[in-house]
Amino acid sequence: MKLTDELSGHVRKAISTCLTLTLILGISTTSMAGPREQAKRIHDRIAGVPPTAAVLDDMAQDVTDGNAIAAAFTAMENTAFYDVTLKNLAAPWTNEAMSSFVPLNDYTATVIGLVRDNEDFRKVLYDDVLYVGDSSLGLPGYSNSNNDHYEALEAGGYSLKDNLDRTTQSGTTGLPSPATAGVMTSRAAAQAFFSAGTNRAMFRFTMLNHLCHDMEQVNDTTRTPDRIRQDVSRSPGGDSRIFLNSCVGCHSGMDPMAQSFAYYDYEYDANNDPDGLDGQLVYNTGNDPETGTRVQPKYLINSTNFEYGFITEDDQWDNYWREGQNSLLGWDESLPGGGSGAKSMGQELAHSEAFAECQVKKVFKNVCLRSPVDNNDRNQINSMVASFKANSYNLKQVFAESAQYCMGD
Repeated sequence: MKLTDELSGHVRKAISTCLTLTLILGISTTSMAGPREQAKRIHDRIAGVPPTAAVLDDMAQDVTDGNAIAAAFTAMENTAFYDVTLKNLAAPWTNEAMSSFVPLNDYTATVIGLVRDNEDFRKVLYDDVLYVGDSSLGLPGYSNSNNDHYEALEAGGYSLKDNLDRTTQSGTTGLPSPATAGVMTSRAAAQAFFSAGTNRAMFRFTMLNHLCHDMEQVNDTTRTPDRIRQDVSRSPGGDSRIFLNSCVGCHSGMDPMAQSFAYYDYEYDANNDPDGLDGQLVYNTGNDPETGTRVQPKYLINSTNFEYGFITEDDQWDNYWREGQNSLLGWDESLPGGGSGAKSMGQELAHSEAFAECQVKKVFKNVCLRSPVDNNDRNQINSMVASFKANSYNLKQVFAESAQYCMGD
């Protein structure tokens, strides 16, 4: 028994000693994280690949000089920042499953191009802009009815940093310039969110991906329901309380905004091409044979669900959320809060405070590998939102500041 007690005492002492050494070593490792280690972390988080020795030396010197932002911008010179980091950031925005495992497409390429070119990132929702592969690469031409151009660009392993050319949607796809609305009128977005349905999906996923708010979060039953379409039953399952206490909260705000998409559709052969891989975006410039107006037939489906509901006659939109609880989304008071078509509605969304905050939070999570968790993080988010706006909505600045914040001590 005595021998056993002595052995147990030795074991406990050994364990205690190991734990103490572990803590000491852990503290030492943290305290010894110098400029070189911090520079490497910045590069790893931004580009996802190790830096060369020369690049690491340069970045470490910047960190030593107290200029970690410059080090982060150096890391963004690595093509992997465009080919991998930005692609993986934007890819989930292009499909309803929100999957990163999708081919490169015109939506993703346009996001990457805008960031690369230091553009005002708000343009992503309203500009007449499109990025395509460099013509010298011998790729299949951009097509309104397939994604071959971008899949060949990706399959060829070409650097997106060096081989994306800026052009216009109107000049490439034939869509009238006033009808272009950034990535919302890209072919990839149309395939995902304009196919079938009622075009509400385009509004919902734009809110989710670019304002970080899904419909449940903006549900406001105090808004006027006068623009809710006929296809929404006012007594789901025979119970009007469901509509009054739930459905109306989303549709009263969403339907007047989604009206901006009234002239758009994505046409494809549902029988032979159920995923719409060979379909294309269409936009009514004249009267539709089914509706007698420019409005797509999908806006008038299921009209008997509630025949006294709103009948869409044009693409006039209004933002009912400028008042009530969703005024906290921070709408731009210099804009009218209403208009015609997707371009002006996209500008309404992109110029909100929620848009700026959403981009910052997404980049923070991408670089720091976590969402904000405490007051320090939240203060950093607020600081970066202000900096994002002060730097003409350049998303690279947000990446740089996130990397600086999470480079370690």
